[in-house]
Amino acid sequence: MAKLPEKTKQIAQVHAQLINSVVMACHNKTIAPQLEPVLQSSAQNGWIDLVARIRKIMAGSRNTKLLIGLDEEDAGIILAILVGLQDSTQLPKITNEADSKFAAPGLAKMIHAASKGDVTALSALGDMAQQMVTATGDIRYLGAVIQPIINGERDIKRLTNHMGEQGVKLVEGLLEELEQLNSE
Repeated sequence: MAKLPEKTKQIAQVHAQLINSVVMACHNKTIAPQLEPVLQSSAQNGWIDLVARIRKIMAGSRNTKLLIGLDEEDAGIILAILVGLQDSTQLPKITNEADSKFAAPGLAKMIHAASKGDVTALSALGDMAQQMVTATGDIRYLGAVIQPIINGERDIKRLTNHMGEQGVKLVEGLLEELEQLNSE
């Protein structure tokens, strides 16, 4: 399998913890039970198709037909898992930061929906934030500010306290996307 396209790399980077965990569980079945609570929670929060495909991969399927019918984000996650199983050098690094031009629009749509009362989006963001705060660097800090952003916080200095340049760019992009969504 070839290297991941750039946009898929960015999607994979946002979900690096999950992707790496699935690949590790595929290589070492004894740690698979540790992944089960994450999969159950994800399925309960609306990621049913994604979890079903991950379970197929964990059962041994490596067919790219698993991508059929998935949205762009879920397909990016599954593709990253499949590629990572074949070439571990292609796995997203948990400590790397996501590129704001790809991550901000998706996060903004979810935050916008959650702020308007969408329970599924709020729940998915909660799970995502939990994964993020276990990472390091700017992704960790981003996970910590998702709830304040949902609640309407827009002070860039407050939101990016402790973040490096990449994290600040991501939050700036996220706030710009939210402003556009709110003006529609």
